[in-house]
Amino acid sequence: VNTYWHSNTFLTLKRANRWFPVIEPILEKHGIPEDFKYLAIIESGLTNAVSPAGATGYWQFMKTTGKSYGLEVNSEVDERYHVVKATEAACKYLTDAYMKYGNWALVAASYNMGMGGLNSKLDHQKVNSYWDLLLNSETGRYVYRILAVKEIMSNRDDYGFVIDEKELYSPYETKVIEVSEPVADLAQWALDNNINYKILKTLNPWLRSKSLTNSSRKTYEFIVPVDSNFE
Repeated sequence: VNTYWHSNTFLTLKRANRWFPVIEPILEKHGIPEDFKYLAIIESGLTNAVSPAGATGYWQFMKTTGKSYGLEVNSEVDERYHVVKATEAACKYLTDAYMKYGNWALVAASYNMGMGGLNSKLDHQKVNSYWDLLLNSETGRYVYRILAVKEIMSNRDDYGFVIDEKELYSPYETKVIEVSEPVADLAQWALDNNINYKILKTLNPWLRSKSLTNSSRKTYEFIVPVDSNFE
């Protein structure tokens, strides 16, 4: 972590104020240490990023991995962009990894390089500790990066990241509307529900098309603002 990347770090601090209150209770519900919220920062900077390899969302799921952990991924719906559902899926992965390794540092390493890759390293080197493993440079510094981000974000003033509380992004105040029917035109649906298409897509980035076929009549939860003065 480079403390001179001030502009990016300030943005991350602002985003964390909005999204950590969403992520933290999900981690707690699944018995995952709260420090894993910093893993999401390492992965995506708390944005719906897409990597060159195709890893997507706050938790950077590949398509096949996301599906294997219960996320819907198709041309109209991609729940890797759904912060709550992607966090739930990440917790399932982290739980599986902890059941296998019994050690949270190894769990974090596996998130970066995959369980198969980590298993190979552990077997070959005949050790059972992350700190004793010879790893590629990215995974070798991965846990240290998480710890460094925690240190900086927990003591931001000490590292020169002085920010007024009023500048932090506030959590969205939202409610849910259940939708079980096809939606031919999401822009029209938005207008019918007293918002606009931009707001709908901002709060529901997992909606990847202009419509929702929903031939199975699955119930989706559309997130909309409580207040019409949404910004």
